[in-house]
Amino acid sequence: MHLSSNRSLLLQGLRDGIPICLGYFAVGFTLGIAAKNAGLSAFQAGLASFLCNASAGEYAGFQVIAENAGYITMAIMILVANARYLLMSCALTQKLGPEVGLLPRLLIGFDVTDEIFGVCIAAPGKLKPWYAYGVILCALPGWSLGTALGVLVGNWLPARLVSALSVGLFGMFLAVIIPPARKDKVIAGLVVISMGLSYLCTKLPFFRNISSGTTVIILTVVISVAAALLFPIKDQENTEGGAEV
Repeated sequence: MHLSSNRSLLLQGLRDGIPICLGYFAVGFTLGIAAKNAGLSAFQAGLASFLCNASAGEYAGFQVIAENAGYITMAIMILVANARYLLMSCALTQKLGPEVGLLPRLLIGFDVTDEIFGVCIAAPGKLKPWYAYGVILCALPGWSLGTALGVLVGNWLPARLVSALSVGLFGMFLAVIIPPARKDKVIAGLVVISMGLSYLCTKLPFFRNISSGTTVIILTVVISVAAALLFPIKDQENTEGGAEV
């Protein structure tokens, strides 16, 4: 029963990860072009995407490589660009049950991205590690392979086509936020507020000079704290079957 439940969760995660994989594959082309301009080979770019599954962080890293900057500069740039994932990881720790050990937490934390976080946090009840494994196993190869192919053939494609492929990632965001927003008016309101404040931050003199990653962190903290204080919800225990590791 234990193995059967884990297998079912893994297959469910693989299924839910297919749209993310396709979106990552498309976006990987644009990263591959940046990697090629920085002098990386297809293997190097693909490996970089496998080990650092983050568009903003990778792009910053490729720019640092292109400018022949040092390792410390690269580490700081990637840390700033990916800082929002620290918040997402903290949120996922609350989604995992107390019986989940250190190794599963490390494996899940290895690939916390916006889309994977959205799918995992939206899962009903407590997050089961094998479901997260399935999502990651499906999504990560798409990102890595897309980046490698972007190095090989990205510059051959028309610029408009590459740009159009990138739009698919925004479609995944909509697929993540629309279902819960339709069920809960509070979530719908918070989504609208988040979008409005994000737009204002691109126009206001002070905030428009801040990086997009930092802006996301600030808005996430402010809006989530305000929502938790104004609209608190009770902790829901997972009553569904299924083993956790």
